Amino acid sequence: MDVKESSYIPGVTIGESETKFCFYCNDAQHVECEVFDDYEDSSGSRYDMEQDDDGYWHLTIDKNLTGKWYGYYVEHPEEIEEKNPYRGKLFADPYSLHVTVNDKYDQRGKSYIFEDAFDWEKDQHCYPDDPRDLVIYETHLKDTTAHDSSGASGEGFYQKFIDLNQKGGIAHLKKLGVNCVEFLPLQKFAPVEPPYGEETDEGFFNSWNPYAENYWGYMTSFFFVPENSLSSDGTGKIRGYTTAAVSEFKEMVKELHKHGITVLMDVVYNHTSLFDRNPHTHLCPHTYLRYNDKGKLMNRSGTGNEYKSEEPIARQLILDSLKYWVEEFHIDGFRFDLAALLDMETWGAIRRTLHELDTRIVLIAEPWGGHYAPAEFSDYDWASWNDRIRNSMKGSDPQHDRGYIFSEWQHETSRGRLENIIRGTLKEGDGGLFDTSAHSVNYLESHDGYTLADFIRIGLNPQLQDKVIKNPLAFNKLNEQQMDHAKLAAITLFSAQGMTMIHAGQEFGRSKIIVEADVEDPDVGKIDHNSYQKDNATNWLNFEVLNLNRDLFNYYRGLIDIRLSSPALRKANPEEITFDHFDNPLLISFYIKGTASGDMYDYFIILNANWADSINHNLPEGSWELIANKQIASSQSFDILSGDVNVPAKSGVIFRKFRH
Repeated sequence: MDVKESSYIPGVTIGESETKFCFYCNDAQHVECEVFDDYEDSSGSRYDMEQDDDGYWHLTIDKNLTGKWYGYYVEHPEEIEEKNPYRGKLFADPYSLHVTVNDKYDQRGKSYIFEDAFDWEKDQHCYPDDPRDLVIYETHLKDTTAHDSSGASGEGFYQKFIDLNQKGGIAHLKKLGVNCVEFLPLQKFAPVEPPYGEETDEGFFNSWNPYAENYWGYMTSFFFVPENSLSSDGTGKIRGYTTAAVSEFKEMVKELHKHGITVLMDVVYNHTSLFDRNPHTHLCPHTYLRYNDKGKLMNRSGTGNEYKSEEPIARQLILDSLKYWVEEFHIDGFRFDLAALLDMETWGAIRRTLHELDTRIVLIAEPWGGHYAPAEFSDYDWASWNDRIRNSMKGSDPQHDRGYIFSEWQHETSRGRLENIIRGTLKEGDGGLFDTSAHSVNYLESHDGYTLADFIRIGLNPQLQDKVIKNPLAFNKLNEQQMDHAKLAAITLFSAQGMTMIHAGQEFGRSKIIVEADVEDPDVGKIDHNSYQKDNATNWLNFEVLNLNRDLFNYYRGLIDIRLSSPALRKANPEEITFDHFDNPLLISFYIKGTASGDMYDYFIILNANWADSINHNLPEGSWELIANKQIASSQSFDILSGDVNVPAKSGVIFRKFRH
């Protein structure tokens, strides 16, 4: 069916002397709206709602109800009701713009009615003219400021992130030199899971997560609402009693834009939160979730359910919420979690809807879930995370399938594929995925899996994978061999065409070692590779580690500076990149012309992944400025060379020459 025009707008519409409510639930038999003077009130004023022919339920109350809370009671046919663990309970509105919740797994959300008068002070979006101009820093909002070593000030983590007088947050982004931040999910999620090892009244039994927390946030409850556990009123038994999350989120975006930093959000539309009173999951599941032919919820990704994006009502909610984040919160783009679980028609609708606002809005897919689809996303003019550069350069398993930086060949990788990856992993080449390098998000570390430094540590010493680390801080310090591999990984990543993404702490080689907590975890002291449930120093950045590995931090900072000042290193035409061919496949050297990208320089790059052998290599004709080698990376040249150069094992060099 098509979504038809309704005389009401979904959610709440506030007039001078009236408040309109509109809620879609086609299979409901009866709906009541209850309005509360206070979140903690156990009862309020109840009103019957009327259903129109399109499945929308409507109510108009002849009062401006700003400052009130509300929710819906819905009666379904018995065959639906009997499967609802929250049968007969109050649910918040799927189109809520703010939700007040408790500190339990069920959240007991009530929608809050408010009018926002935030002063953006002429803030403008920081859209990139070309997405390849971005160096993306992926981080959990809290990770960069929660550790005492950050020295961050503020009430709540939106405020702490933009404190300029600290080591973490925005101050760290500025010092590093990145021009884009990608936050892990900030749409309202369920931060608390059912208690471990106990069956709840609703029949939930948490047998997998002793922490009973969902720290990363990949369980969305309300798509229009900023997460309030990170705001100044986000602690205690009631979270989000005020709209602090709304104003503080906007203040954070405004401050980031003030410093020229593009703001991307990781959004989770492929599934919904499982255990809270979530209207998508438990109130209107047949509208918002997929079922198989046996009447069971589909769950191909292992997340618990699948969002029914092909349903027009469900698709429209995605589109409306994305527009809301762009228009109301000035978000510059989105990374879509497990995006291949969304139907292709929705891919196109998302692109059309957002690019009608501005064609520079960034769209990035995690291009798997139901299937592997980076090539198909490229057909729809989306960018995607490029797992092929990750696997080819680093490897897919630190023990059994290492990659180029270890002087080895990951099982899918060939020399031809490596060259094509450097060109942008283009469809016409070996292992190609993309129509243009603008669709390739190149990365070696993300929130998932081991940190890059831990991958290197285990790759060089496999027994570390299950070893209890006695002195975690000292363990973080990279030895000479580990540093060589870390720098080779960095210079290789920053030499590839496309967008570049690093994850928080990658730039100083941080390890994720499981810390002691108030739960029984048999893996305490071991290296973690899936820390989604740990709101503690396992995830939080310890800036003492930066001091231990400052050489690596300075190397990343130099490579970022080089990349941002060198258009040809990120957006050259494929035919402008030519490779030398040698009997030694671990030696990769290539020439990049800067003509098409408007760069004043041409570049010559040599990557030597040989384990022990240094390489003598002849430079192309002329005098070349050295801007990166094993020790230093800087946009200011520090040597001028011609003829033969020596490139040590496990290292790379970048040269440039002014083009006459």
